[in-house]
Amino acid sequence: MSNDINQTITRISEIIINELKLEDVTPETFNADLDLVDEVGVDSMDLATVALVLRDEYGIRIDEDDYPKLTTVRIIAQYIIDKQNSNE
Repeated sequence: MSNDINQTITRISEIIINELKLEDVTPETFNADLDLVDEVGVDSMDLATVALVLRDEYGIRIDEDDYPKLTTVRIIAQYIIDKQNSNE
């Protein structure tokens, strides 16, 4: 299970770095526990863009009501795994 979440965290980090064009950071050095809004500076439009990419990547539905809860890469990874496990 921890391998699944670590792989998911790495992939989400790659997506966020690419979509938001973050510099000087790699998926391996990206802190999965940083608050994306308060500490990284992701705004609601950026989060919506990332959510769309994640939806396509993982084949899951991400409810807009859930966006405020998706504050860190680790939380997003667990959310995706939970959605996949529930076959939603």
